[in-house]
Amino acid sequence: MTDLFSTAPRQPLAEALRPRSLDEVVGQRHLLGEGKPLRLAFESGKVHSMILWGPPGVGKTTLARLMADAFNSEFIALSAVFSGVKDIRAAMEQAQQNLDQHGRHTILFVDEIHRFNKSQQDALLPFVESGLVTFIGATTENPSFEVNSALLSRAQVYVLKSLTDEEMQQLLQRAQASGLVDLAFEEVAVDALAGYADGDARRFLNLLEQAEVAAHTQGVRKIDAAFVENAMTLNARRFDKGGDNFYDQISALHKSVRGSHPDAALYWFCRMLDGGADPRYLARRIVRMAWEDIGLADPRAMQVANDAAATYERLGSPEGELALGQAVIYLAIAAKSNAGYNAFNQAMAFVKKDKSREVPVHLRNAPTKLMKELGYGHAYRYAHDEPNAYAAGETYLPEGMEEPGWYKPVPRGMEARIADKLAWLRQLDKDAGKTE
Repeated sequence: MTDLFSTAPRQPLAEALRPRSLDEVVGQRHLLGEGKPLRLAFESGKVHSMILWGPPGVGKTTLARLMADAFNSEFIALSAVFSGVKDIRAAMEQAQQNLDQHGRHTILFVDEIHRFNKSQQDALLPFVESGLVTFIGATTENPSFEVNSALLSRAQVYVLKSLTDEEMQQLLQRAQASGLVDLAFEEVAVDALAGYADGDARRFLNLLEQAEVAAHTQGVRKIDAAFVENAMTLNARRFDKGGDNFYDQISALHKSVRGSHPDAALYWFCRMLDGGADPRYLARRIVRMAWEDIGLADPRAMQVANDAAATYERLGSPEGELALGQAVIYLAIAAKSNAGYNAFNQAMAFVKKDKSREVPVHLRNAPTKLMKELGYGHAYRYAHDEPNAYAAGETYLPEGMEEPGWYKPVPRGMEARIADKLAWLRQLDKDAGKTE
């Protein structure tokens, strides 16, 4: 291989180090280790259609190419970003020629299969069903949502994972053996590069190349953390604002708040900010958390969440993000209750399936003489004129409807006091002769 410090053109490091055999693949031990699913698929001698689902730079394309080699098949690659039904038909014609003229089966690899619309995915079905091609799709999105059920049912889904820091170290060792022999890396520098690579092998190798070029320019032979921060162009970590990664992280944030773990909640909040999430979206979710998981156990939580959202609108980034971060901490440590949330959902579900019940006559509005003559509002007891400002024994539900008991305060925070008050009011009703 040409030395990396040579001025002669050379392959990108990521391509030069692309595995040529299954044993050279770094990562995915849960699929490629001895006795694991993909290893067994390679060893079986029988190729099958599959979808490789995982983040960028974890080996999806590499595994597809290795499978074509392992099964002595022709390999046709399409990108769903640039291809359409016409390209699919052309690929199928080529696959038929491969079979008729050379007796070779074809593996059709479709990168970013989630970008194909329904009609494009449907165009693949007849050829997959007939066995003309073995379909291998690669996607960074959840195939349950993005791939047609008909196509999904004909393919085994394999979930690939981001590379670990230890696996990044393996890549560094291979890169050094392939040309980076004159470049030393401090451990903290490797950790920093691995952090920015965010589990993406391709990005990590590109960062190593960038470090090599920058070091050569400055006459540096040892890369430390300061060099990484100061001399390299580093992009934000992987963050898909519309895909699974986005929703997984907001789910983790919400559940950390619900679980009363302020550090975890703050971690996920900062991860999303660092990845480019819109703080206004996070502000809306924070307000929702206050109402859904804290509710009346701590009514101040709603105020804190709303004030933080308003502060962000006034200050913008990055100053306003501090207010949102502190709101996340407050919500995480606040007393929790979903009693109001559950009561609302139960009431909505009841109303949707229940009949239209009449408003009791004593609760009806009576703005006209006729309505008064019909008894609208008659015998209504004005609570403020009653002892304790409570009309003990009065009923406010439609006639014949039992007390549903939807709202059940929890024994935490403010709701503990609310529960005590409700118990006292129910006792007043009982003393007044009201039955459940």
